[in-house]
Amino acid sequence: MEAGSGDPDPTSLSGLSEFLASWATYSSTSHLDRLRQSDYSRLDALNHVYLDYTGAGLYGDSQIRAHVELLSADVLGNPHSGSLASSATTGLVERARASVLAWFNAPPGEYTAIFTANATAALKHVGESYPFATGSRLLLTFDNHNSVNGIREFARARGATVAYAPLTMPDLRVDRDRLSNLLRLAEPGHPHLFAYPAQSNFSGVRHPLALVAEAQGHGWDVLLDAAAFAPTSRLDVASVRPDFVAVSFYKLFGYPTGVGCLIARNATLARLRRPWFSGGTVNFASAHGLAHILAPHEAGFEDGTINFLAIPAVEIGLRHLAAVGLDAIHERVRCLAGWTLRELMALKHGNGHHMVRIYGPSDTTDRGGTLTFNLYDPEGRLLDYRRVEELATADRISLRTGCFCNPGSGETAEGITDDDVRAALESGLDLTLPRFVQVIQHRGGKSAGAIRASFGLVSNFADAWRFVRFIAGFRDQTKLTIGDVTFDIESCRVVRDGS
Repeated sequence: MEAGSGDPDPTSLSGLSEFLASWATYSSTSHLDRLRQSDYSRLDALNHVYLDYTGAGLYGDSQIRAHVELLSADVLGNPHSGSLASSATTGLVERARASVLAWFNAPPGEYTAIFTANATAALKHVGESYPFATGSRLLLTFDNHNSVNGIREFARARGATVAYAPLTMPDLRVDRDRLSNLLRLAEPGHPHLFAYPAQSNFSGVRHPLALVAEAQGHGWDVLLDAAAFAPTSRLDVASVRPDFVAVSFYKLFGYPTGVGCLIARNATLARLRRPWFSGGTVNFASAHGLAHILAPHEAGFEDGTINFLAIPAVEIGLRHLAAVGLDAIHERVRCLAGWTLRELMALKHGNGHHMVRIYGPSDTTDRGGTLTFNLYDPEGRLLDYRRVEELATADRISLRTGCFCNPGSGETAEGITDDDVRAALESGLDLTLPRFVQVIQHRGGKSAGAIRASFGLVSNFADAWRFVRFIAGFRDQTKLTIGDVTFDIESCRVVRDGS
């Protein structure tokens, strides 16, 4: 299926004029089109529609050139030394650290930037080191990424109570009344941690940053997952004042991968207790007496040798974003997402039945550029999202399907119950995502996955137009007519059969 592949260039169509008439502020972002031509020309050269910015941002050619020039200009060595090469590296790393704090407006005297392998590693630092104990509470939301959900295992192992704040339907926003009641359960004298995403990686919902102050007012420390929020929105740490913020730089500007960050409030960081030490994290360690003294601040958490050649590229990436303008990116993404939402919701089969079910808000109010949905045939039967991804790939459209490592949102959206999960677990220890899909489809036609398209830095109207034309191509299609999927998915990973 190559829906719309024979249509003319969308920029020559009246549809572009209609789009601009409805989304006038899009014109103020025209410099992003010039940037796409100069720095991301590979997209159009390859006729590639990239719609997975929530999965990973795209890097610009200029970022790579600047990094290569930096690496070529000096001799850089392991920073755990006072040598000439080590000092040069240390200077670059500390410049990058300072640029991160400045970008997020995190006061250096109050916050520390800890470089990690990724956002997940930043979250693990908090989970394994937070002083959970009997009487403590960990409060999560049903909209958390699995890298946040995993913190519950540290909390449960130490006797803390774990609870989830539910979401409302159909917008998949946090239930504020239920959340407020759960926040009031914190008993004084015990450490309590509340963790939630500033923006959902599933539905694109932006949860209120005001929840930070509300939770802190009830005695909670707050961990803010900003991985999906930061690429298109400004996070002012000095204003919001979370205790911890987890970010991933490749999601902001594509390169480098393998570098994330935990921005930690120093007063709260001092209460963390690391369960081990490693090279580079101690001021003193001795085999005699089993003694060690952990280094203060970021040094006590940057295990082993940090990715010292990649970290300077973080400063380059932040300069790149600053030159582009985060406000312009935000507005462009808002316009494209709003137009695409409207078009998707208007699609109908020949019999009048809607083709698309959107998960989350149906407009741009308090939502980002992530659009998650499923497709249904004319009789209301779910089309296999995995097959949709295959057909999109054949049409040179990169999107994402599956569970997105966010089970709570999908379970809420599809009405999956505790009984559904128990029935799947009782089917055997070899439970995988495909097996789970089979079980819940047999228990009421529910889905455990969806299709996700997300806009970002250099998305344009042509991308949105081609995507909508592709989805429109499923009008009056059934599972039989679109064919069977030829690959399998286990644990949200694609596993292809072949040599």
